[in-house]
Amino acid sequence: MARGVKKILVVKLGALGDFVLALAAMKKIREAHRKDHITLLTTPPFEALAKSCPYFNAVETDGRPETFAQWMALRKRLKAAGYDRVYDLQTSSASNRIFQILRPNPPAWSGIALGCSLPHRNKLRDHMHTLERHADQLMYAGIWPDAPTAPGEAPPPDLSWIWKNQPSDRPVPGAVKPRAYVMFVPGGSAHRPEKRWPVDRYAELARILYGRGFDIVIIGGPQETALAHAIQRTVPRARDLTGRTDFARIAVLGAKAALAVGNDTGPLHLAAAAGAPTVVLFSGASDPALSAPRGKVAVLRAEKLSELPVAKVAQAAVSLAPTPASAG
Repeated sequence: MARGVKKILVVKLGALGDFVLALAAMKKIREAHRKDHITLLTTPPFEALAKSCPYFNAVETDGRPETFAQWMALRKRLKAAGYDRVYDLQTSSASNRIFQILRPNPPAWSGIALGCSLPHRNKLRDHMHTLERHADQLMYAGIWPDAPTAPGEAPPPDLSWIWKNQPSDRPVPGAVKPRAYVMFVPGGSAHRPEKRWPVDRYAELARILYGRGFDIVIIGGPQETALAHAIQRTVPRARDLTGRTDFARIAVLGAKAALAVGNDTGPLHLAAAAGAPTVVLFSGASDPALSAPRGKVAVLRAEKLSELPVAKVAQAAVSLAPTPASAG
């Protein structure tokens, strides 16, 4: 490694929505360490996305060891790397443990781990939106002196790098112009069913939006194909892409979508960060003030999502995405 180049480690283990929001802080870290060698410590689901990201020189995916042997292997490797500074954007018990296994003489560490040298001391940090919290943490670490930390001020993540390497869509002579489409994200974490708007409501919304001239594109994991099929029973021409999109493809779809509608889940965060006008649905299980996506976003909240009427979501959708001109 070139003389004078520092070795920086960024820790971000998951989940997808949190990872997407953390990209804003990752960009700032790269700007502060333009000539330094930055490694991301993460987990396997984020490897491809992180490796395509311009903020890192290297990506390592063993950030959640399970066995004693795995923990010792991680400790040995991190010690041998000789990092000059660590930015812990996870700030959890898991990342705290990583800090503790590096004792004695851990590297300079930005985060909340007990005994770290660059602590984020703001007592209100747990009541801040992720974007402002990360900006505030980097201010305490000394690399973002004018960090925007008031509610709603921190910039959203920039995902323009994802589609810069995508092949451009060239119009085919004589081809019919494709219809504008709305992305649906009807799924979410299997162990958090209370964060899902009922699929029959998505089906009814699909019927309304299809009637207004939009195609419907449904994304999610393979375990959510049944949700797509339920929507297709109402709108047979809705496109089922569940299980067929990686994170980069979701971002590209989001960048070109007329609208995205979905639950508070990672793929919707990705679509919103890519630039899709977005309607995000929150139940009482989550606080949008702490974690909602930013951008052209309408947040709808109901204590129980089963109580959120289709008409209210449709109204928000139409206000963000007016009827395509071709639908007249």
